[in-house]
Amino acid sequence: MIAAPELQTEFHYPQDTDTRFSSDTDFDDPDGRNAVIGKGKAKKGKKGPGEKGKGMGKGVGRMNGHHQENGMENVMLFEVVRLGKSAMQSVVDDWIESYKHDRDVALLDLINFFIQCSGCKGVVSGEMFRNMQNSEIIRKMTEEFDEDSGDYPLTMTGPQWKKFKSSFCEFIGVLVRQCQYSIIYDEYMMDTVISLLTGLSDSQVRAFRHTSTLAAMKLMTALVNVALNLSINMDNTQRQYEAERNKMIGKRANDRLELLLQKRKELQENQDEIENMMNAIFKGVFVHRYRDAIAEIRAICIEEIGVWMKMYSDAFLNDSYLKYVGWTMHDKQGEVRLKCLTALQGLYHNRELNAKLELFTSRFKDRIVSMTLDKEYDVAVQAIKLLTLVLHSSDEVLTAEDCESVYHLVYSAHRPVAVAAGEFLFKKLFSHRDPEDDSMPKRRGRQSVNANLIKTTVFFFLESELHEHAAYLVDSMWDCAAELLKDWECMISLLLDEPLPGEEALTDRQETALIEILLCTIRQAAECHPPVGRGTGKRVLTAKEKKTQLDDRTRMTELFAIALPALLAKYSVDAEKVTNLLQLPQFFDLEIYTTGRLEKHLDSLLRQIREIVEKHTDTDVLEACSKTYHSLCNEEFTIFNRVDIARSQLLDEQVDKFNKLLEDFLQEGEDPDEDDAYQVLSTLKRISAFYNAHDLSKWDLFTSNYKLLNTGIENGDMPEQIVVHALQCTHYVILWSLAKVSEGCSKKEDMLTLRKQMRAFCLMCQRYLTSVNTAVKEQAFTILCDLLLIFSHQIISGGREALEPLVYTSEASLQSELLNFILDHVFIDQDEDSNSTDGQQDDEAGKIEALHKRRNLLAAYCKLIIYNVVEMSTGADIFKQYMRYYNDYGDIIKETMSKTRQIDKIQCAKTLILSLQQLFNEMLSELGPSFDRSSSAFCGIKELARRFSLTFGLDQLKTREAIAMLHKDGIEFAFKEVNPQGEGHPPLNLAFLDILSEFSSKLMRQDKRTVHMYLERFMTFQMALQREDCWLPLISYRNSLQAGGDDDTMSVVSGISSRGSSVRSKKAKPATAKRKLPEEESSSSSEVWMSREQSMQTPVMMPSPHLTSTIMREPKRLRPEESYMGVYTMTPDQQQQHTHPHTPQPQHHQTPMDYNTQVTWMLAQRQQQEEVARQQQERAMNYAKLRSNLQHAIRRGTGLMEDDEEPIVEDVMMSSEGRIEDLNEGMDFDTMDIDLPPSKNRRERSELKPDFFDPASIMDESVRSTHFLGYDAFQR
Repeated sequence: MIAAPELQTEFHYPQDTDTRFSSDTDFDDPDGRNAVIGKGKAKKGKKGPGEKGKGMGKGVGRMNGHHQENGMENVMLFEVVRLGKSAMQSVVDDWIESYKHDRDVALLDLINFFIQCSGCKGVVSGEMFRNMQNSEIIRKMTEEFDEDSGDYPLTMTGPQWKKFKSSFCEFIGVLVRQCQYSIIYDEYMMDTVISLLTGLSDSQVRAFRHTSTLAAMKLMTALVNVALNLSINMDNTQRQYEAERNKMIGKRANDRLELLLQKRKELQENQDEIENMMNAIFKGVFVHRYRDAIAEIRAICIEEIGVWMKMYSDAFLNDSYLKYVGWTMHDKQGEVRLKCLTALQGLYHNRELNAKLELFTSRFKDRIVSMTLDKEYDVAVQAIKLLTLVLHSSDEVLTAEDCESVYHLVYSAHRPVAVAAGEFLFKKLFSHRDPEDDSMPKRRGRQSVNANLIKTTVFFFLESELHEHAAYLVDSMWDCAAELLKDWECMISLLLDEPLPGEEALTDRQETALIEILLCTIRQAAECHPPVGRGTGKRVLTAKEKKTQLDDRTRMTELFAIALPALLAKYSVDAEKVTNLLQLPQFFDLEIYTTGRLEKHLDSLLRQIREIVEKHTDTDVLEACSKTYHSLCNEEFTIFNRVDIARSQLLDEQVDKFNKLLEDFLQEGEDPDEDDAYQVLSTLKRISAFYNAHDLSKWDLFTSNYKLLNTGIENGDMPEQIVVHALQCTHYVILWSLAKVSEGCSKKEDMLTLRKQMRAFCLMCQRYLTSVNTAVKEQAFTILCDLLLIFSHQIISGGREALEPLVYTSEASLQSELLNFILDHVFIDQDEDSNSTDGQQDDEAGKIEALHKRRNLLAAYCKLIIYNVVEMSTGADIFKQYMRYYNDYGDIIKETMSKTRQIDKIQCAKTLILSLQQLFNEMLSELGPSFDRSSSAFCGIKELARRFSLTFGLDQLKTREAIAMLHKDGIEFAFKEVNPQGEGHPPLNLAFLDILSEFSSKLMRQDKRTVHMYLERFMTFQMALQREDCWLPLISYRNSLQAGGDDDTMSVVSGISSRGSSVRSKKAKPATAKRKLPEEESSSSSEVWMSREQSMQTPVMMPSPHLTSTIMREPKRLRPEESYMGVYTMTPDQQQQHTHPHTPQPQHHQTPMDYNTQVTWMLAQRQQQEEVARQQQERAMNYAKLRSNLQHAIRRGTGLMEDDEEPIVEDVMMSSEGRIEDLNEGMDFDTMDIDLPPSKNRRERSELKPDFFDPASIMDESVRSTHFLGYDAFQR
């Protein structure tokens, strides 16, 4: 609702008796300005309309130091406030002086101030002020409202308007504060202002309503402050009165009692008047505007009522006012809901108000809890903060279910929500400490106070069942519990020390969780940024944060340089624990090893890592060891030599062991020993893990691995994991060699060796694509895609032309194998993927992992398409799966389509249409040529075409050529296969035109005509006359090309419904317009893919002018060799009719064929077959008879009668109305009036375009300009 029911715009407050402030009141004017003016002297009876303007005719006055005449000053009050250069106190004081001099002039200036603050250029004159009511003034101002733009001061942007709202609000507050001792009680100024603001707030103009509501709410806030001061003074006066009255009679001062009694009476009267004013504003403005249609207005109301309840809780903090905040928490706009929460936060922050909020809390607690999941993140954050305040005030209010709904938000990807939830969690679980803990001396290790809190954190982490999100939990609690989370000494003690007597030790699962949390706290302290997926990126650290980061890194290095070897030794057999512990050195300050003389602990660490490498074969553990060596092998630090020696010794042993084991393994032949195979696999895993991060080129591992792979191909019984890791290791060999060659420091022989090795390895991977083992095929496919992309033509970009000998182009057979792999291993049902899930189809985690693997395979192949490594046309097999596998791969396929369109729009369009053609052929092979077009298979292809059409966007000019080429290929495909039953039956692929019509809306107007003409080249004359259901795709496709196009290309039978469609009565009219010349029509976009000869009009589709007589219209272009009697033979009756060309014929409004265009088309069809010289003269003589015969034939084919004539535009109207009704049914329109900006109300209304659903505009713009079947004749 925008406008509430009209309210009384004049408020009459009851007259109070004249009273006077006593000189010793606590409520005196502090400046002494009004000390001599008693309330009775200040009050003046409210003037009626006739005497309202007394003093207005005084002519000249001064206000704010500016010259003023007839109520208009050189610099208006609005300009003074807008500029904001003057102190608001002095501005208000000047206005008060002006008000004392002539209150009507000053009040008129104040009224114009509010009008101008609304953006209205109109001015209220003195005569209007004297003789018109507020409602009439507002109506007049509405008519004069400036409509140059929809902006007004409160919504304008720019430096000059930046502080206008704050200055505007400040002016109102200062005005009431300075007038609170006398002027606001004169029953004139406040009555007029409140009446004006109430009327403006009820206006249909948004600017008036917004500005006046803000002014009224700020006015109310100022009055609440005055009422609060009055209440305080009344309490003080009452206390003084009671104290004086309780004195003994001899000591009691009766004069003082009388003065205090009189003062209390005056204060009560003033408070009653203030309450009347507040009630008028609340009931006249707030009650209606808190549910305004504009969210900003609703937000203003809720924000201010929160201020009132917080400022004057005795009067406003009750259910009568709280209910408005509670109701508005269900508002549709996040801005308004946010104001509700911030208002409540101010109330719950004061514990003294908790008792008054109990009923509200019980009533709206569930709503507040549900708002923690609000779609607006800012609202969710404030809801969690509000619940934290509720929790702080009372532990019993929130149930366990309420708390649990907030707990899980610590894992939210939105960091502010997670941090707020982390604070809530910390308050609930960790803030309650035993008083004994605070009194006891601080202890360290597992005896410290934080020990139990750390255990509680571990318990919470395990119970949340989101173990892989420890980093999110730590980040959520980092701001409020950093001291607890950085107590690494306590964590080390919990892991290494024995439990105290009576203390329960941590279980294995709890120790694993604690180590994971420990790692996350180390990473958070060292990197000082949120984990991946939470936050926009690294922010610039402040000086204080940098110092904290350095101190934390130093402390963690000193602690864990000593403790880490012991931890690794204790948990060396546990792969999960060791993997996390091995990541700690990545965050060390390695200089500490030297400065702190911790070299012996470094040696101990290296020994433990070596033992772990020799003991474990798990890939994660080995990769963690490799990364740890990489972190420690930093040449910048003095420990590099020590670590490098240890690494070289380890790798020497592993490579020697691998070569020896491999030699023995290959000599065993076809029946290798399982133990030997396990030893080879274990060693190969370790070498592959280290090859990922370290350059092992000096050991020449390519030869041994290639020999191993070749043996696997020849024998076919090589264990799966050995082949997988051998492929991976060889891949690393190629990449490290490429890195050396790219640096430019290698020899030419190295490049030739790399080229030879790379090509041999690619052939080896290609051979493994046909392996029976799925894991091997997936590994070979992934590596092959990477190598084809790395060694494609992209390798020489960026000034690396020297690498041109390394460019490798894939052959057609390889591209085919890669595509077949994708079709066989990616586009499969979930249940079919038994190998990828290791027999765990029922395991949800296994299914997710298998899907992730398939997505990686598809992405690897799509990159080849995007970078033009394989032909773009191969993407057709990918694109056609878009709908069927939309949930699994829709994002990947859509992004691939987008990238290919950026590379080559036309080729991308050809690929899209090719994918549709492939699906259509598959459907034909499955259902046969006589399939049902309502079948799910055909509807699925059509829906896919619709999705493809949407990807072209709205800019038709950019995609013009691509769309035209798409239609060309589609038309050729539709007429490619001739029906074996004969010419009277549709082509086998004709139904494809129904799919192709989904792209017709993407054609430009002139291109539709060109495509239509291209379609006619494939049609015969009999096709145009067919109306059976099997020809519906052709009819619908032609209609889609004619809709909105140049309709002079319409067929004489176009727009007529077939027997299978709904019957609407239409009338055909003879065309009276002249047909465009062929040269004019071929000037469109036909040059894209049609020559001038191809774009010539054909007789089946072109309308013709009225047929009158062969004498009146001589066949000027007819040559004897071009006559057409050889094409259409005539019956004797037809010949007899043509011998009497002037015989009257029934007048039908159906338009016949144009002769000249008929001859052109028939010549193109039978030019070489109809060269019989003896029939030339006979055909020319019977010309007129054949035209009459064609006219009858067309009427019989279409089934039109004279009584059926009706404008074709009716069909356009009916279909449009149906779409509008369908749209309306699906929309839930708000019952509120929609308020447009002023610029949309009247000024632009005359400039709007004609309504395209108006029959008159359709007649004018469509029918008359294109001459649908002779519409002019129909009007006659």
